[in-house]
Parts: sequence; structure tokens; C-alpha cells
Amino acid sequence: METESEPYVRLATLRQLHQVVAELNTARSLADTLQTVADGVITGLGYELSAVNLVRPDGDLVVAAVAGSAGAEALMAGRVGSRASWERRLSMGERWGDLCFIPHTEGWVLDDDDVPQWHTAGPAPRFPDEWHPMDRLFAPMYTAANGGGELLGVISVDRPRNGRHPGPWGQEALQMYAFQSAIAISNARLRANMQRALVRLEREQQALRASEESFRQAFEYAPSGMAVAEMGGDQHGRLLRTNDALCRLLGRPASGMRRYSFSDLVHPEDIGTLLRTSAEGGRAELRLARRDGTYVWVSLRNSVVADTADGPRFLLTHVEDIEERKRHELQLAHRASHDSLTGLPNSAELRARLGARLCSRPPGSMADAYASSATLSTDPRDPHGFRPDGKEPFDGLDGFEGGPPPPFDHHVHLVAPADGPADDGSKGLAVLFCDLDGFKSINDRFGHNTGDAVLIEVARRLTSGVRDGDTVARLGGDEFVVLADGLGTADAQDLAVRLRNAIIPPIRVEGRAVRVGASFGIGWASCGMSAEEVLESADQRMYVEKRSRSKANRRAAG
Repeated sequence: METESEPYVRLATLRQLHQVVAELNTARSLADTLQTVADGVITGLGYELSAVNLVRPDGDLVVAAVAGSAGAEALMAGRVGSRASWERRLSMGERWGDLCFIPHTEGWVLDDDDVPQWHTAGPAPRFPDEWHPMDRLFAPMYTAANGGGELLGVISVDRPRNGRHPGPWGQEALQMYAFQSAIAISNARLRANMQRALVRLEREQQALRASEESFRQAFEYAPSGMAVAEMGGDQHGRLLRTNDALCRLLGRPASGMRRYSFSDLVHPEDIGTLLRTSAEGGRAELRLARRDGTYVWVSLRNSVVADTADGPRFLLTHVEDIEERKRHELQLAHRASHDSLTGLPNSAELRARLGARLCSRPPGSMADAYASSATLSTDPRDPHGFRPDGKEPFDGLDGFEGGPPPPFDHHVHLVAPADGPADDGSKGLAVLFCDLDGFKSINDRFGHNTGDAVLIEVARRLTSGVRDGDTVARLGGDEFVVLADGLGTADAQDLAVRLRNAIIPPIRVEGRAVRVGASFGIGWASCGMSAEEVLESADQRMYVEKRSRSKANRRAAG
């Protein structure tokens, strides 16, 4: 083109450059853009062969597009040249602005490197600017003008149609085309990344919708109760959503459930358990109120979920009906602690209840001494409150040497009323040991069924004769024990008389009337004693009372 007039050459080149640049911007994909770049060199810049070498993520350059020769395309397309080899090439030869020209006289050293190339041998140039088949011309593509920014790739060109080296205008046109190609490739990459992002976003949205639908179905149709509640803020714990299973369990409509939180529905005795477990991974077994006012045992299992990464957090609660299991557990516990015949607490439960009221420290042994010993000085000259005798307030007390008494343990010590005929007005825990008189003969004469019926009726009469807070237990055989707290000596004696009189009336079993008597021994629980010692004391008093009544009966009969 340079053989024609310079203005015509420039105008024609500018028109062709404008056309090929416009085509760059119409390509849809990155692959189309790369091929358009290679084709534009042939159609717009007057070369017969071109290749686009694109920088890969690892830094090496791959031949992404070839134009002008099917053989060159088959040999070069997809092959990779190392970044080091390309940097060596771009540092050699002559610099034509951003372009790099390596004449055949220098390029022979590159024949054996790993950069894909298509060159044929030829005769020596006949004039200085004639193109030789082994000449190499590279147009680097940068993200910024004048060789600035990041290297995106390199356009390799060969065999100009006029057979000459490009002149200043041709060099400028190739350099401008390389820069516009870099822009087009960057835009194509951006579009490709955006398309991949949109596809990924659509897939994520589809997955999210599928996940939400899966959660909705799992939530709504779960066989056990499920609830979503607010977490944090003023409305913490308020139910936002409940499934049908939970509504059926509590007998409440879904619209009504949204007015409550679990703290509104929990049994008053279980509120502490609920508050301790209202966190992620928390578990609790407690009672929730039904609409009819009854309570049902449930197992709560909590987990925290979030709407988005930074969105609000909610409490997802799984509610399982454990009423049957709890009823079974209570039945087992009742069987373990109660007599199977009479339903009264058994010997083990009696000892447990009695032992819970006792401690190993006798009352008065420390508290009374503490009150008399801890008299501090009121002398204003003694700001430390030491006693005039120079002793510490707690000296001489067991467990108090050089220090204060142990902390108050909230234990109410049991004290036995004074032993004697007179009632001093003090109250204590009375232990009434009852042994039936004449039961063995009934059992032997009429059989065990009659004996069992007598024991059941005696248990009923004893239970009817005591207060609600008192304990009636069957110790074993025909022995019963009554625990009655807050009684004085006279009160306990009156209670024994009432219970004896309640047992004496005939008991009808299978059409016959049988009678049993009862002997009562009154003992008193006192801290410092064990449960066995308390029961043994009451048992001994019962035998004393039984022998004295037996002697009295013999004297009356004689």
C-alpha cells in the first residue's frame, strides 16, 4: 500500500481499520472475538497470516485463533508457549512503538524454542525493506495504551501482501488495532464472566428455591411439631410459623399460635428449663399447655438458622410428643418407689424422704455455741470488735477455730420435742411406727387374698386419717409408718389414737367381717440421726407399747 500516494494509503487504511474494529465489537463470545481479531488482521491490515496468542491464568500463552492459512491453523491452534519464551522474544529485535520486529538475521535463535510458529525458508531480501519469510512481527495487547497495564496477549503477523515491511502508518495502524483488540477481548471476557455469574446466580436461585420448597414441605408435612421463632430483639421467642403437627398437638390454630411464644405456653414449673435451653443446640423436656388447659410433655430441640449470610437469625424448634414415654417413665418410677399392693410409698421411698430431712450435724451443737461465743466488744476503743478476754469470737468451737462458721446452707434442722409426759410446746417430725395386731391369724385362716384386702383397706384408712402433706408408707408385711411434721408430743399421741380407732372397725372381705388392731410407737426425727436410727427408735417404742397393752389386757382378763 505504501507504493501508492500517502494520503490515499492512510485513508484506505483508516477505513479498513474502522471496519474491522467495528466488527470486533459485534462478536458475541470470547472465542468469536479472538477469531475476529485474527481475521481483522487479514482483511483490514493487509497481512496474509495472523495468530492471536492469549495469556492463560498460569501466565503462559496459548494460540487461541489463527487466520489466513488452514495448515498453520492445524499446526498451531491450541498449542502453548511459555511466558519466559515470549518475554525473550518481546525483548529482542527492533522496537516500533509498542510493536516488536525481529528480522530474519536475528530470529534464527528462536527456531527451537517452545513458542508455536509457522515459517518457511526463502531467498535473501532483494532490497532493504523487503519482507523475508523468517521475519517476525509481534503486536502486544495491553490493558492500557502505550504498553501500560497488564499483558493480555500477542498478535503475530506474517507475509504482508505488498511484500514490504510496514511503514510508519502501517505500524501505527497495527499498534492501534492491537490496543482496540485488547479492549474487545477485555469486554468479551467481562461479558463471559457476567454470563457465567448470571448462570451461576440463576442456578443458585433455583437451588435456593428448591431448598426453600424442600424446607417448606419438610416443615409443613413433618410428623412431629416444628416452629420458627424470632431470635433477639423485643419480640425474642415470638412464634412466626408453626406446622400442622404442632397445632394438632396443642389443639390451637396456626393463626392463634402466632400470638404466643413458648414461654407463654410452658408449664410454670418448667420456665427455667426453657430459658436455659433457648439457644442453638439446646434441648429440653418440658410441658406445654394445650388449648383445653391440660399440659403435654414434649421434647424441644433448637437450632439457629439465618435468612442470608448477614440477615436476621431465627430459632428453628423441633417439638416431639413424649407424653407416652413420660407416662411410662413415671409409671416405672412409681413402681420403683411405691408398694405394688397398696400404692403407698415403699420402704426405699420412706427412707429417702426421711433422709432428705436429716443431716449429720445435731442441732444446737454449733448454732447455740456460736450465738454465745460470737459476742463482740462494744468498746469504742476497740474498732476491730475483739472480746475483752482477748479471744477470737469463735475460739473453742469445733470447726470454728480462727474463723467464722460455715455458710448458711438453708437446711432446717429437726429437733425432737423434750422426752417426758409434759408437752413443752415444741414441734418436730413425728414418726409413727404401726404394726397390725391379729393380722397373721387372718392371713393364715382365710388366705392371702383376704390378707391383701385387709392391708389395702388399712392403707386407705391410714391415708384418710392424715393431712395432705404427711406420708403414709408400707414398710413391709403388716408394718406401716407415718411421717407427720409440725407436731408436738400431745399432737402425735392424739394422731396415733385416731389412726388406731380408724383401723379397729370391722373390715368386710368376701362377705365376712374381720378385725385387726394396731400398735403405734412414736419416734422423733432429729438431725444427727440416720433414717435407720429414727425408724429403729420408733419400732422399739412400738414394741414397748404393744407389750404394755398386752399386759394390760391380761390383767383385765384375769
